Amino acid sequence: MPYPRAMQVDLTLDQKAFVRRAIETGRLHSEEDAVQEALALWEERERQRAEFLLTLEDARASLSRGEGRVVTEESMRRLSSEVKERGRARLLAELTTTP
Repeated sequence: MPYPRAMQVDLTLDQKAFVRRAIETGRLHSEEDAVQEALALWEERERQRAEFLLTLEDARASLSRGEGRVVTEESMRRLSSEVKERGRARLLAELTTTP
């Protein structure tokens, strides 16, 4: 099986300076490290993007099944009040049961 050919990557002057500073400060050891890290970050971003798109599809499907709820200023105020009340009740319970 033949070895893969080396890939040539042409960077802009700003990118070259950026990589050079990273090498000089010890952040990276070589230009290849910079390319590998950039690709790893790109892969991670694409994975997150794919996960987000799946979540978005799930949300749209849920809405089309009528499982969504209308969010208004009033409903947000009500929710906020309910969360505060639960928090106060939990804090009060902790304070009264702590020796």
